[in-house]
Amino acid sequence: MAEEDKKRSLVFAVNGERFELPSVDPSITLLEFLRTQTRFKSVKLSCGEGGCGACVVLLSKYDPVHDKVEDHNVSSCLTLLCSINGCSITTSEGLGNSKSGFHPIHQRFTGFHASQCGFCTPGMCVSLFSTLVNAEKTNRSDPPTGFSKMTVCEAEKAIAGNLCRCTGYRPIADACKSFAADVDIEDLGFNSFWSKEENKEIKLNRLPLYNPSNEICTFPEFLKKEKSSAMSLDSERYNWYFPGNIEELQNLLNVHDSNKWTKKKLVVGNTGTGYYKEIESYDRYIDLKYIPELSMITMHETGIEIGAAVTISKAIEALKEENQRDFLTRGENVFRKISNHMEKIASGFIRNTASVGGNLVMAQRKHFPSDLATLLLAVDSTVEIISGPEREKITLEEFLERPPLDINSVLVSIYIPNWSSNRKPSQQDNNTMLLFESYRAAPRPLGNALPYLNAAFLAEVTPSNTSGRILVNHCRLAFGAYGTRHAIRATRVEQLLSGKALNNEVLYEAVKLVRDSVVPEDGTVSPAYRSSLAVGYLFEFFSPFIDTRDKAIDGFLDESKRTSLASPFKLAENQDQFHLNNIPALLSSAKQDIEFSRENYPVGEPISKSGASLQASGEAIYVDDIPSPTNCLHGAFIYSTKPLARVNSISLEPKQQQDGVVGVISSRDIPEAGENLGSRSAFGGELLFANDLTDSAGQRIALVVADSQKHANIAAKLAVVDYGLEDQEPPILSVEEAVRRSSFYEVPPYLYPKQVGDVSKGMAEADHKIISAKFKLDSQYYFYMETQTALAVPDEDNCMVVYSSSQCPEFAHSVIAKCLGIPEHNVRVITKRVGGGFGGKALKSIPVATACALAAHKLNRPVRMYLDRKTDMIMAGGRHPMRITYNVGFKSDGKITALELEILVDAGMSVDLSALMPETILGTLKKYDFGALSFEIKVCKTSNPSRSAMRAPGEVQGSYIAEAVIEHIASFLSLEVDSVRSRNLHTYNSLSLFYEEIAGEVQEYTLPSIWDNLAISSSFNQRTQTVKEFNRSSRWRKRGISRVPVVYKVAMRPTPGKVIILRDGSVAVEVGGMELGQGLWTKVKQMAAFALASIHCEGTENLLDKVRVIQGDTLSVIQGGFTAGSTTSEASCAAVKLCCDILVERLTPLKERLEQQMGPIKWEMLVFQGHTQAVNMAASTLYVPDLPSMRYLNYGAAVSEAKVNLLTGETTILQVDMIYDCGQSLNSAVDLGQIEGAFVQGIGFFMLEEYLLNSDGLVISEGTWTYKIPSLDTIPKQFNVKIMNSGHHKNRVLSSKASGEPPLLLAVSVHSAARDAIKEARAQLLSWSGSVDKSSSIFNLDVPATMPVVKELCGLDNVETYLEWSLGKK
Repeated sequence: MAEEDKKRSLVFAVNGERFELPSVDPSITLLEFLRTQTRFKSVKLSCGEGGCGACVVLLSKYDPVHDKVEDHNVSSCLTLLCSINGCSITTSEGLGNSKSGFHPIHQRFTGFHASQCGFCTPGMCVSLFSTLVNAEKTNRSDPPTGFSKMTVCEAEKAIAGNLCRCTGYRPIADACKSFAADVDIEDLGFNSFWSKEENKEIKLNRLPLYNPSNEICTFPEFLKKEKSSAMSLDSERYNWYFPGNIEELQNLLNVHDSNKWTKKKLVVGNTGTGYYKEIESYDRYIDLKYIPELSMITMHETGIEIGAAVTISKAIEALKEENQRDFLTRGENVFRKISNHMEKIASGFIRNTASVGGNLVMAQRKHFPSDLATLLLAVDSTVEIISGPEREKITLEEFLERPPLDINSVLVSIYIPNWSSNRKPSQQDNNTMLLFESYRAAPRPLGNALPYLNAAFLAEVTPSNTSGRILVNHCRLAFGAYGTRHAIRATRVEQLLSGKALNNEVLYEAVKLVRDSVVPEDGTVSPAYRSSLAVGYLFEFFSPFIDTRDKAIDGFLDESKRTSLASPFKLAENQDQFHLNNIPALLSSAKQDIEFSRENYPVGEPISKSGASLQASGEAIYVDDIPSPTNCLHGAFIYSTKPLARVNSISLEPKQQQDGVVGVISSRDIPEAGENLGSRSAFGGELLFANDLTDSAGQRIALVVADSQKHANIAAKLAVVDYGLEDQEPPILSVEEAVRRSSFYEVPPYLYPKQVGDVSKGMAEADHKIISAKFKLDSQYYFYMETQTALAVPDEDNCMVVYSSSQCPEFAHSVIAKCLGIPEHNVRVITKRVGGGFGGKALKSIPVATACALAAHKLNRPVRMYLDRKTDMIMAGGRHPMRITYNVGFKSDGKITALELEILVDAGMSVDLSALMPETILGTLKKYDFGALSFEIKVCKTSNPSRSAMRAPGEVQGSYIAEAVIEHIASFLSLEVDSVRSRNLHTYNSLSLFYEEIAGEVQEYTLPSIWDNLAISSSFNQRTQTVKEFNRSSRWRKRGISRVPVVYKVAMRPTPGKVIILRDGSVAVEVGGMELGQGLWTKVKQMAAFALASIHCEGTENLLDKVRVIQGDTLSVIQGGFTAGSTTSEASCAAVKLCCDILVERLTPLKERLEQQMGPIKWEMLVFQGHTQAVNMAASTLYVPDLPSMRYLNYGAAVSEAKVNLLTGETTILQVDMIYDCGQSLNSAVDLGQIEGAFVQGIGFFMLEEYLLNSDGLVISEGTWTYKIPSLDTIPKQFNVKIMNSGHHKNRVLSSKASGEPPLLLAVSVHSAARDAIKEARAQLLSWSGSVDKSSSIFNLDVPATMPVVKELCGLDNVETYLEWSLGKK
């Protein structure tokens, strides 16, 4: 290549290394490049939408004019590689690693126990690093030694856009806050650096030192020297163009050539592809970032002009720069509030590259639900557009209402007026005030979620000196994102209010008009809710300025303190008081009370999770991190979109047959001796591919195999499936239809639970009965951060090696052999670690591994597959939906005498593990003494996706059913629900009746003491009274509090183990259980060190560092079974202890002989002599639990307090207190992580996550845009956990008990607390309507209790009802 051409090549740096690419596909993303063409694998693909943060990197740009480096974190899955020309990239490996030393971020994440499965951890670390780097650039005072200039608030916001499914976020937030200059170190949670009783100085010295002056260089010097401009890239070679001005841009847009440049794409940050998925490629990419006019921010006295290519983050900075003074003019106050709202758009790593203009163009062209459009519409912004030779300035309102902007038209800039300078008050009065507020109702308060509705209101008002009322001179009211084509102004409402003095009558007319004006289009989800939000926000904006002088009615007082509005300062102060809820509260300090014993050291020690530092630095290897073998192909599933349809044919787009597609694998390609088998359990199998007829939407039909994952995915998405729907029975898409058609799976009699007591007698003894009460429970998706993945490599002699991210590699091994028609000894399945499982990587992982093996077998080439998030969600199945009907009899004091249940379980198209549902449902449902219990549980076969086990499968539903019954009884009797719960807690005798021998000894039943101790430690009774007082004095916010128990039955399973002592004294351990993030390896290491130390040699007290747990291999350790059910860690520990006991027994005679000859002997010498003298230094066993230790009960309880916003339906979790009995924990740090993580996953199920199907049964919640797991801003503000050491349990593994699943069930306490608040809201609503109907306290609160669900129960028309009441109309 000529020297001049080389200078124009794509050049950038990654972790200080120079990369020069002479050619590249312009559609390739930075993520794709890093993962496929470099050794840096810390950058993970999880959602591919910019919605999770797993792929975050630091992007650094050099500004030669000002000689400074700009650093910001970006989503590499959306960043196009050509856009980083001349830039430097830093990944988590670049911060530090195991060879050069870990960065303090990695060390603190490890020490604060902030990494479990570890898949999200590198992205978290980079997000934090970005915040640290930018904090150091501020002019704040120097922080104390070891800390940064970052604040606690910034630390939390640093990772607000990053998702984690394992930890529950609290330890991650603590790790981040440990760097903050203003942190109170006493507020940081449980960690491995110090114990809580140590003083502050010791704690500070124990933290891994952070020294900003030693920080890595994010932009290497060589890059500064050789690249002066990113625009030097050879455009013709890369099809990537950098116009330097508007004229060059117009020339590029106006080129017309019948053969070339037919498809053009304008690029700034490319973040729009996270929402509007692009499959097509473009002939010409035009990068707008280097056009000065599009990238400038100009401050005028009359306003701010922002270039269309300016990023949202830069715009936020500019708007904030305008209001750095203590006293803000009214215009600057508008800028401040706009910038505050903009910080809730997407997440930081999206805002850093997403442009203001791109956001508005998506809103105009594609009807994107934009917050920016609504904000800027309210403040009368204008835009400048170029269309060919024409250049025009129009209002944003005109822009939004025009036909979609064509590709040859360009948005140049946006102008936001300064309302201080260019707007003269309507009345020349010093008291005239300009008011501005913005609103958004979204599942996540800090952003990273589209709103149900957003709004922005600007009004000029004047207090009247005579009437004391407030006059609205004029106003602008904008609403958007509610299911409309674009943001709108409510002009009729504006006209109504302008010139009016505010009172409740005027406001009542205004809100009625708003409801008529804000009407979502047909097909919008929750339309009535969205309209009610508009009403609520208008009311919230204006109501503080109405001096109603009303008195308390029916015990309810106005929540706002109505101060005098005589001056503009009082007016503004009053309004800001009402809107304090818009400022997200930081997480409070949390308490972790850990009881642990050193009796079995190092077992019980809260050591950090094994491999956590490797996970943080990105060095931990997951399946998709394994380098692709030579000639490796990639697969992607084609799935059905119809249930019960004949597949006539599958065809690929002609272009896809050229773009790297090698073939399509289907059931016809299964070897003659093989079987069309995708997975199998003890209850039946599931097809790998549909035969001629599909069983459900989302079923696998075929596998496209191509030369890259990208080509395979595109080909699969564009595949055309011809369905035949004639002569088919209608599909069964509901459990009710399954009952009508008698479509059920058989449950083996030995798995069907026993009835308890005489229900007829119990019903006869009841004072009251509730008959035929009904409710439903919906599904939940696993949302493991690592989607399903596998790599199959053909081996000699017709063998197959498969690397699978699996919870049950043994089952995958068997299924692969059957599918290929080969002996099982020809198959080897290897699993090192799993990036989150929760049950979804059990049977559901097997078809992925099997499909790869089948394709590799047919093509005789390695084949790998990594499912994109949409495909994974469509195929995953998830938790079992249910329909429940019950009859219950009870005494007047709330004591239940009998409960009858009918439960219909939707198992989907194949049985999977669904036959276990009756047993698991009843296991937790029996946590209360129901007197007598009868049930009929039908496992329904439907045409919906096959459901599978998900963390606490059946148990979480069973526990909720019990709570729903208790809540219903309490409401029926008008009793406090806590008293009804307490009255129905088991005595030991009733526990033994319901659970029989599993109840254990009387001293093992710790729930009564947990229940009482929790009331004391959480101040439950006092807080209950405080909640009541709050509700009496608060009109539009209500609180609730709830205390809930859990009784959880677990079962130990036979588990293999293998221990090898190597010649140097190091120890290798292999177990049947897989490391999913639950700390199994860590506990196993501790157990091996403990058990081997019983040989009592010199040095055995430090064996922990000599133990390594190695990957699972189905030809090395067999009979591994499932890693599931919360007991695999302890069973694996039991197996390892047996192995170690065997080895100790073998070595003891040798040790005694050597001691007689040499005196005290070191461990290394003993091992060396053992090898020399032919002692067998390897032991393997199968731990088989005996009957008394096979099954046991776990106990715990939680108190949750929540606050509900009656105008929006938002639920804020204020505090959670939990006590959980871990027996004698094998590792309390690991168990604490399991407890907190499980609880937060339960919050997702009960409050947030909607896993929805369309009318054909196809999943439509298919990514981070539509499926919302908990995030940092939705977890409890304060989360206090006590791990109880309940002493010796003779039938447990070193007296330990399970922790992985039972705490998830306690999240129902949040749901119950929300219900308690809603009950108060409904009583208040009833009082306004003048009704005396007490039935308002009896209602079903759906699961999940999303914002629309909660708001509907609080009253979609509660504002109108209140105003009617206040006006005396009712």
